[in-house]
Parts: sequence; structure tokens; C-alpha cells
Amino acid sequence: MANAKVLAKKQEAVSQLQEKISAAKVLIISDYRKVNVKEMTALRRKLVKEKSELKIVKNTLLKRALAACGYTGLDQHLSGPTAVLFGYEDPIVPLKLLVEYVEEIEKGELRGGLVEGIVVDQKEIAALSKLPPKEILIAKVIGGFKSPLYGLVNVLQGNIRKLVYALNAIREKKS
Repeated sequence: MANAKVLAKKQEAVSQLQEKISAAKVLIISDYRKVNVKEMTALRRKLVKEKSELKIVKNTLLKRALAACGYTGLDQHLSGPTAVLFGYEDPIVPLKLLVEYVEEIEKGELRGGLVEGIVVDQKEIAALSKLPPKEILIAKVIGGFKSPLYGLVNVLQGNIRKLVYALNAIREKKS
């Protein structure tokens, strides 16, 4: 009877993890050794503002949930105490927060994860954390599109200006 309750709780935990994994745009697996409760709470508060959360999970349950969602290649990151970052909106902002926080407190370690369904390792996480926010990237792309259009408008206006000057010169000549 007790085993059935334990099994039911584990199945419920796996299904909740599956829901979180499916909804998350970013999932980062980290080691939280030596991070105290106060530091963990401060990080969680920052993450909540970004529609993200940090959960402590058992490796076996996370392995099952990842397998059920069809993700492979993360098993090597699942050893020792594991905290998982789930980011539900912008994948870069919570990732940046976690990387900066780990560097700031000099405790813990980022192991790997998923960004938009793609498996990433420590190096890729570090590279992604250096990207500017999504809004700035979008602004740069739009600026890149706008620049050639302004050049085209100036070129076309130049021809029209020359035509107006030529017509003006002809008008002055005739009068």
C-alpha cells in the first residue's frame, strides 16, 4: 500500500515535470552544491519576474520526464544534486540571470540543458548568455533592413531633384 502511494507520487512528479519541460523555452540543468537557502531564494525571486522558475529535482524523475518528452543527450548532465531552470517566455533572459548569479556568488555549476528544444552544453550556455536581449536583436535586424531602404530613397530622390533642376533651368531660359 505504501509502495503504491510512493509510486503514484513519483508518477505525478514526472507528469508535472513533463508539463514544465513542454512549456519551457529554456531548461538549464545546474548543480547547486554550496548554494545556501538565502542565495537560492534571491535567485528564485529574480527568475519569477522573468516568468521562470528554479526547481530542485531528482535525477531519475527528470530523466524519465525528458525521455517521455523525447529529449535525449542530457543524461550525462544528471548526476549529483540537480536544480533545473525553466524559462517560459524569453529563453535568453533567465539563462543570463542564472549565469550571472552563478558567477556572482561563485557557487554552483551549469551543466547543460535545452534552448528552444536544442541540447546545449556549458560552452553554448556561456555564449548564449552573452547575447543581447531579444528586443535589441530585433531592433538591430530592423535597422539593418531600414538602412538600405533609406539609401534607395536618397538615390531615387537625387534623380528627381536633377529633373526638377533641369526643368527649372529650361523654364528660366524660356522666360
